[in-house]
Amino acid sequence: MSHEIRRNSIGLPIEQGMYDPANEHDACGFGFIANIHNEPKHEIVHQALEIVHNLDHRGAIGADPLAGDGAGILIQVPDEFMRKDFAKRGITLPAFGDYAVGMVFLPRDPTKCDLAAASIEKAIDQEGQILIGWRDVPVDNSVLGESVKENEPIIRQVLIQRGPETPDTDAFQRKLYVIRKQAHHALWDKHATAWQDFYVVSMSARTIVFKGMVLAPNLSKFYLDFQNPDFKTAVALFHQRFSTNTFPSWRLAQPFRFLCHNGEINTVRGNINWMNARRHNMKSKVLGDDLEKLWPVIGDSPSDSSTFDNALELLVMGGYSLSHAMMLMIPEAWNDNPLMDQERRAFYEYNAALMEPWDGPASIAFSDGVQIGAVLDRNGLRPSRYYVTSDDRVILASEVGVLSSVPSAKVIKKGRLEPGRMFLVDMKEGRIIDDGELKKSIASEAPYGEWLESALIEYKD
Repeated sequence: MSHEIRRNSIGLPIEQGMYDPANEHDACGFGFIANIHNEPKHEIVHQALEIVHNLDHRGAIGADPLAGDGAGILIQVPDEFMRKDFAKRGITLPAFGDYAVGMVFLPRDPTKCDLAAASIEKAIDQEGQILIGWRDVPVDNSVLGESVKENEPIIRQVLIQRGPETPDTDAFQRKLYVIRKQAHHALWDKHATAWQDFYVVSMSARTIVFKGMVLAPNLSKFYLDFQNPDFKTAVALFHQRFSTNTFPSWRLAQPFRFLCHNGEINTVRGNINWMNARRHNMKSKVLGDDLEKLWPVIGDSPSDSSTFDNALELLVMGGYSLSHAMMLMIPEAWNDNPLMDQERRAFYEYNAALMEPWDGPASIAFSDGVQIGAVLDRNGLRPSRYYVTSDDRVILASEVGVLSSVPSAKVIKKGRLEPGRMFLVDMKEGRIIDDGELKKSIASEAPYGEWLESALIEYKD
């Protein structure tokens, strides 16, 4: 007896029978490469792409030999490249940090494409920012499989200038967050299933994401901008996706807006429920009234990895540092741990009442364009190794030997990511920050121990 599978607008099955998209997970190859002193180089782009190529065995291939589960990289906004490209059109871009690049997957239907672009432009105007213009991203879709071409989006970049009432880059980042959410919800809230092919991949003054349902070796061939020598970055997250029990799609390829992930979040349903339950108790001094414009925060997240990314984004935009937010979401094993100092234990115990742990097994690499790092959850089942070289490069990946151009003579330090530990490179300070130093600094920012003593009530048998 045949049964027709019901699908959404991008060709993915919708909830039916025993299948529920909410149960999707993946297991992948991932990591990052960075120049410690924040020196943008074209070489780093190609090294990241080479690593993605070398992680090809971590991905999956369907019956269509050119159709994979997805691959991508997150890099800093290539300022020199963008500046020269828009100069050809007679447009002088503002200073770095005063303009943003939005990477957008648009529907192939011309009417829907225009409506989606208009929703972004309307949100830009409503939030007091300035539209600079649009840019068609040059691609070579001959490297895509025939089954992938059916759902290939139109890929464009929207450039946005910081508005006169927006005081600095951090405030600008928050407005970009609101713009993206408002543009999505303007269409999705009316008819979500009809707009699955509209997705803002990234929108930031600091970073940009290039990804898609491309085989890892073909990622460098698909996005033609990668070949331009002015296309430079000091950092790159890279990811090769393997969908264990999920359906691949363009928007579920990684990295997401802040991270890439190897493993799965097994507590994700409870995490989502707790996030939504706390909605009306949430306040933010920096987001103010804009906070209400963001809900549902997890609305565009059909996988555990993208759900985690959405929650992390809310914390960072709400005023937490990136490393602080990661400590909240992926805490160490702190309870009954006699080796942990009291100050750090108080930090974790206090924040356990504010945020439930997002438990894996999971290893996550993350970046906001200023810092880049990785964390392994307390289960420790998704190992990663790192190298530091004499020419100020740091390479962390889910396996060793991912970059052939690093001679052993240049390696000055190497190690592994340990359970509950964080590895962080701060390009602003130009150094690697030790896990102990980082967490001591964050745990000492507030008197968490005193707050526990004054507010915690323990029920005893």
